[in-house]
Amino acid sequence: MAGKEENMHSGHRERLRARYRKNGLDSFEEYEVLELLLFYAIPYQDTNPIAHRLLQRFGSLAGVLDAPVDELTTVKGIGSNAALLLKLLPDVYRRYQISLQDKVTYITGKRDAATYIQKWFVGRSHEFVLLMLLDSRHRLLFCDTVNEGTAATANIYIRKIVQMAVHYEAVFAFVAHNHPSGELLPSVQDLDATRLIYQALSSVEVQLVDHIIVSNEDYLSLKQSGYFDYALEPIDGSGRQVAEAHEKQED
Repeated sequence: MAGKEENMHSGHRERLRARYRKNGLDSFEEYEVLELLLFYAIPYQDTNPIAHRLLQRFGSLAGVLDAPVDELTTVKGIGSNAALLLKLLPDVYRRYQISLQDKVTYITGKRDAATYIQKWFVGRSHEFVLLMLLDSRHRLLFCDTVNEGTAATANIYIRKIVQMAVHYEAVFAFVAHNHPSGELLPSVQDLDATRLIYQALSSVEVQLVDHIIVSNEDYLSLKQSGYFDYALEPIDGSGRQVAEAHEKQED
């Protein structure tokens, strides 16, 4: 009986693989994508019901891939190897996107900067702060994360930002951080951090061009949206200036 069941699963797996080789993933349902992936972490079980349980628990393929490892392993049939495989995918995709950009040597404008920066936040479920440095010809000198945590903790990593800017002899800088919650509007703390970073970089004659907030596949440029000017003014504890900036955006 066990032999027949194993043969049935083996046949199903080979049919699904053959279908992928012929047509790619475009015709696959989300549970079939998960089935196929789980073949490589769960060799001797039917992965179909496991895929359905994952979707029932997390709602979508994206929800599954964004779920923490400890939550993935609460789903029946998902062990540590399968959870690790699923968590690798967004990180590998992010590295793939970054790798595609390796030939980029010049950032010609704020839109170019935002497009480049967005790739660094693919699949990140925690807040990260990123620094991009350019020379006087807008040639890309450095781009990488400089802190894990909110932009509100600028005092923690501001020295590192200045050190990197001096080390690379930068002239222009962009700072970015992500909002995993999906909210794009800056907080009082975001604007306060922008002001502190601007002042610190100005002390070494580096211009902070923009602070970009990334969320999912969207982004907000503080410079283009008008928040940047507010960020360079002192912010009172009431958040009044943020409210005024929001109202200006709505007008």
